[in-house]
Amino acid sequence: METLPSHEEAIDATRNWLERAVIGLNLCPFAKAVHKKGQVRYVVSDATQPLQLHEDLVRELELLRDTNPEQVDTTLLIHPAVLTDFIDFNEFLEVADDTVADLDLEGDIQVASFHPDFQFEGTAPDDITNYTNRSPFPTLHLLREASIDKAVAAFPDASKIFEANMETLDNLGIEGWKKLFAS
Repeated sequence: METLPSHEEAIDATRNWLERAVIGLNLCPFAKAVHKKGQVRYVVSDATQPLQLHEDLVRELELLRDTNPEQVDTTLLIHPAVLTDFIDFNEFLEVADDTVADLDLEGDIQVASFHPDFQFEGTAPDDITNYTNRSPFPTLHLLREASIDKAVAAFPDASKIFEANMETLDNLGIEGWKKLFAS
């Protein structure tokens, strides 16, 4: 059985991924500002079952809803011990979306997904473009829609981010990705 990381190790690996890939490669041009301001909340779930993760998700959605965005703008809910299989993780995303609706947070908060084995539909598992959503551990990203709207308004051609990411990763390649995290 694989040894689970400590909370500190999981957060450090996730922060490293955020800094080197998400911000470093500019995969999300909106991430740098909230990261620099310390407005990203990193939470490690001890869940080993989806129901436990759901409880953590509810708690974090409510916390984000009730917290001033100047303090916490976004939350990364890292869960190394549950939904490690990408298919199971992908199926849980429907539960996450339903939970947002059940808490009457549609239009306020949305859930984005990152996973070590993330795979876009219609791509091969080793397709470099999948790496735009590959994180060290399964992670649910809780985002405020108002922050997304502000960022999109400030970023010309936000719709082209996806295409730019594909080009960045195509140019980087798998070996370049591995080198990014080699040190």
